[in-house]
Amino acid sequence: MYTILICDDERDIVSALEIYLRAEGYATVAAYNGREALEIAAAQDVHLALMDVMMPGLDGISATVQLRETYNFPIILLTAKSEDSDKVLGLTLGADDYVTKPFNPVEVLARVKSQLRRYTRLGGLEERKQLLVFRDIVLDDVEKRVTQGGEAVPLTPIEYSILKLLMENKNRVFSSRQIYERVWNDAAYGAENTVAVHIRHLREKLEIDPANPRFLKVVWGQGYKLQDIPEV
Repeated sequence: MYTILICDDERDIVSALEIYLRAEGYATVAAYNGREALEIAAAQDVHLALMDVMMPGLDGISATVQLRETYNFPIILLTAKSEDSDKVLGLTLGADDYVTKPFNPVEVLARVKSQLRRYTRLGGLEERKQLLVFRDIVLDDVEKRVTQGGEAVPLTPIEYSILKLLMENKNRVFSSRQIYERVWNDAAYGAENTVAVHIRHLREKLEIDPANPRFLKVVWGQGYKLQDIPEV
């Protein structure tokens, strides 16, 4: 049974999400600020977190940053429509997805299922002996580990999945929608901005000069590719 951490200072939202998630067979634990969420994650196994952005004390963005220092389970932000900058910041700092309030519980359930499918797959339920190599980047799909020049590169599960997709299809251009649907296993809601944030984060971790990438290229109006063909 998967355990979902629900963190929101609005108790009615927490209660409603608990009802829907438990009806689908998930276990739930509740927190009402970021500090409580950190304490729960440290005390028991959590497989996914639903994290409100605006909370008193420790907010959701700060809690996400601290969770990412130790844990790699998916984090879905719960945001208000007016918090677009927080959505981008949260994705940049380690969140995997977001749902905008007021939300349809059916959409939340779909996002939760999608993230858990990806998380369990990366966790080893589909083990395949595979070593992908691109220049000095090596992706070990058994150990779920990426190195560059022999040094470990810490990637979030979403970043890992995007890099794996591009390494398996060198020089092929994927649109934001295609990347989103393949990596998130979901319909492409807000795909362009979400994917762009994760691509930028990958560049910051893998490129010498992220502003002038050598290989993680954008093809304007079309999408992204991992370029292994020298530019003329």
